[in-house]
Amino acid sequence: MISSFNTTDSYVKDNPSPQENAASGKRKDAPWLQRYGEAAAALASGILIAAAWSIEQFSHPWAVALYLLAFVVGGYVKTKEGLQTLFQERDLDVNLLMVFAAIGAASIGYWTEGAVLIFIFSLSGALESYTMARSHRDIAALMDLKPETAVLYRDGEETTVAIEQLEVGDIVLVKPGERIPADGTVTEGASAVNQASITGESIPVDKSSGDEVFAGTLNGPGALFVQVSQTSESTLFAKIIRLVQEAQSEMPASQRFIERFERIYARSIVLVTLLLILLPPFLLQWSWNDTFYKAMVFLVVASPCALVASIMPAMLSAISNGARKGLLFKGGAHLEHLAQTKVIAFDKTGTLTSGRPQVTDLIACQGYGETEMLRLAASIESLSEHPLAKAIVQTAKERGIETDRPTELTSLTGWGVQAELHGEVWKIGKPTLMEESMMTQDIRTAVHRLEEQGKTVVLMANTRGIAGVIALQDSIRTQAKAAIAELRKKGIKVAMLTGDQQRTARAIADEAGIDLVYAELLPEDKVNRVKELKQTYGNVAMVGDGVNDAPALATATVGIAMGAAGSDAALETADLVLMNDDIEKIAAAITLGQRTRRIVKQNIVFAISVIALLICANFLEGLALPLGVVGHEGSTILVILNGLRLLR
Repeated sequence: MISSFNTTDSYVKDNPSPQENAASGKRKDAPWLQRYGEAAAALASGILIAAAWSIEQFSHPWAVALYLLAFVVGGYVKTKEGLQTLFQERDLDVNLLMVFAAIGAASIGYWTEGAVLIFIFSLSGALESYTMARSHRDIAALMDLKPETAVLYRDGEETTVAIEQLEVGDIVLVKPGERIPADGTVTEGASAVNQASITGESIPVDKSSGDEVFAGTLNGPGALFVQVSQTSESTLFAKIIRLVQEAQSEMPASQRFIERFERIYARSIVLVTLLLILLPPFLLQWSWNDTFYKAMVFLVVASPCALVASIMPAMLSAISNGARKGLLFKGGAHLEHLAQTKVIAFDKTGTLTSGRPQVTDLIACQGYGETEMLRLAASIESLSEHPLAKAIVQTAKERGIETDRPTELTSLTGWGVQAELHGEVWKIGKPTLMEESMMTQDIRTAVHRLEEQGKTVVLMANTRGIAGVIALQDSIRTQAKAAIAELRKKGIKVAMLTGDQQRTARAIADEAGIDLVYAELLPEDKVNRVKELKQTYGNVAMVGDGVNDAPALATATVGIAMGAAGSDAALETADLVLMNDDIEKIAAAITLGQRTRRIVKQNIVFAISVIALLICANFLEGLALPLGVVGHEGSTILVILNGLRLLR
């Protein structure tokens, strides 16, 4: 019954991804036999057993024939899986143990018991397939949301094309009630878009010109013209599907341990069964029939079906639960780690704050006017992708200031940029980037005053010295305070890692309620701080959104990326993606991990207790084989159903 949990490869084979299900036809439009064949075989086996039992008194040979047919019909799938494991992997699994026990019971005349074992074994296998399908349902449903075609709007004409033909910059028309075919920006129109499939938001979000929309989301009452920003394979929707595939194939450490244990345990069970068959007739003067019968009962009740089924159904149910809420785990292992998290470290810009800083102060030096200084700063920053650079350029645009293109732009990672403009070399960046000799007392005073106000200060300088001071401020996310308060209630320490100045970082941290603040960090410094936190506290989760956060996300025990605003590097590196950028859901993710861990522990303790109880009952009281079958298979079904509670 548990062959689908024996290895990662076999698990993926038996539980394919949504794409593979679609390809193989295991969906609502699949052939009846593919969807219900396993359950039908179990039911047919039960009917044959009932028929054989009813005529056994009148025609024993016909009853035996019907029992044999029940063996074949009910046991075919599991026997095939067991033989594949035996010949391909050179190993035993529980499928063969169950089949051996049934054949052994029949060989000493217990046809009914052997057939009942096959029937319940096949029935529990069918129920397991059903429960696994339940746990996949919410994730697999994503495939039904994938748009196949788009209405391309070009030169005033509408053309229906496959989404694979769309290119960046194309304009597509999305009519009311249609799914948006590609990631992009609304250029014309207004509507309310249901983004539940991507972000987990239950309420449609109003969209108008300039707003971002995602492939796979459902347009509301208005028509939208959308400029495509990502090709079909690069959309956020496509990334979600890839992440789901990873989540389905990744196995937690506890499951890997159980599988290693199961391989050794299965061999041990076979050895003990052989000893139980051979020794008692000589040592205890038991009859061969009684000895063999007890050995078969032992083979059934000692098999670790429930133990091995204790973990993966629960993990997949939790992953499915999280996906509905916009929490995309890349595997069960990360649920385990998150449950034991002691510290959560946040990047500041774009994570704790909105990531859209605004220019608040301009101080011009060297005789420049404020407008000329802003023109120079925006020109130099025009080729940079940094949020602060974009804010400076945007401010210049809003004021109608035209900018020029710099030459020989060099990014000074973590510090600023250097470029040549009109034959002069300029630097723009942190105050610490500038030479000490450039920092006059007036400049120092201005920088100190602005940083005390929680603003980020950028200096621009040429060969003659400081030419201007620019202050920017990023607003803290509305949910940041509540999210951090919830984490602290759980006893989790909260840290902030940022490349910003110490005073600015401290002001944001005080507003958000954060105790541990690490400022003025380069990307490699963030990695070192994460390592230090791990050594001091244990499991550390890191939350970030930018390319510069990717190394720290990879170093942390659990990396958490902002799904909507996050960079590709952050999304690929992270172990958990917040599809709606809602950091309040981090506490819910931890609760889900803790609940999963609790249920897995319950399952393991229950499974071991049932095995021990049935083994004792077999040797102390003489357990009937049908009762052993019911106890063994019933416990397996119960642990799977217990894991399914995580779907709620």
